[in-house]
Amino acid sequence: MRGGEIAAYHLNECRPDTHFPRRHRSMSNNNAPVSVVGLGLMGQALAATLLRNGHPTTVWNRSAEKADALVSEGAKLAGSVADAVAASDVVIVCVSTYEVTRGLIDPLAKELSGKTLVNLTTGTPDDARSTAAWAADHGIAYLDGAIMAIPPLVGTPQGQFFYGGKKEIFDANESLLKELGGASVHVSEDPGVPLIFDLALLTVLYAAGQGWGHAHALVNTAGISAQEFQPYINTWVQYVVSAAIASQDQARVIDEGDYATEISNVSTNQLALGHIIQASKELGVDASWLEPVKKAADELVGEGYGNDSFARTFEKVKAKKK
Repeated sequence: MRGGEIAAYHLNECRPDTHFPRRHRSMSNNNAPVSVVGLGLMGQALAATLLRNGHPTTVWNRSAEKADALVSEGAKLAGSVADAVAASDVVIVCVSTYEVTRGLIDPLAKELSGKTLVNLTTGTPDDARSTAAWAADHGIAYLDGAIMAIPPLVGTPQGQFFYGGKKEIFDANESLLKELGGASVHVSEDPGVPLIFDLALLTVLYAAGQGWGHAHALVNTAGISAQEFQPYINTWVQYVVSAAIASQDQARVIDEGDYATEISNVSTNQLALGHIIQASKELGVDASWLEPVKKAADELVGEGYGNDSFARTFEKVKAKKK
């Protein structure tokens, strides 16, 4: 899959201790009705998957015409969010922001009580936690989720969704959740954690994308096309970058705080960053995004950590204990 596509779809389309209501029903029944509120590209993919799997599916969107294709496949178009909520014991919300989500569901707290609400809207961990607290106050079984897939991957074994909230709610609904994405997992009882995972992975994507663009900008100054240079990036990523950031051994370094290395230390990377920034300035390429990275390396060298692994930069960005 192409990382840029993940980011584009993800940002534009979706995205406390909860009581387990007595009237909550499992979504494991293949014939269980489900309602989908929000029909952006991701919402349409979710609803289409439910229909393919035999679920009576009710849909609602502010612009009703977005439901036309789904209705032609058998979905029922609700005239209001209240009608969508009334149609099913399971309601999936996938709209643009949590502000929009709350505007839609807050007036329907009574109607949602005893039902399962799965929120796949993009936002921040605090957004998720406050919405979960609201749901708990109103007797709503609530799962907050993050979709780490593009619409064509919804409904496939590779579709990855992260869920947070009461584990028993996830367990009761796991069958249907895995119809939406076979790689769906429950990551925490804290409903904010899925969005932390989501934003963390997007951070890797955007950092890689920024570096990729900068690399091509540098070679472009020498008249070298992107297609000509790309194979060298591919090899570099496969054998060097992947080993540096896609390794359990590297993760263990952070967890254990043991930054000893015999491969590539902070001092070596400090020099390399300086050369990249200076050369970029000489060539007219904007390298301002690298200056904070160079600053962190400078500080670590100044603190006596020049011989440590560059992974020690984690210590510069991690949240400080209060």
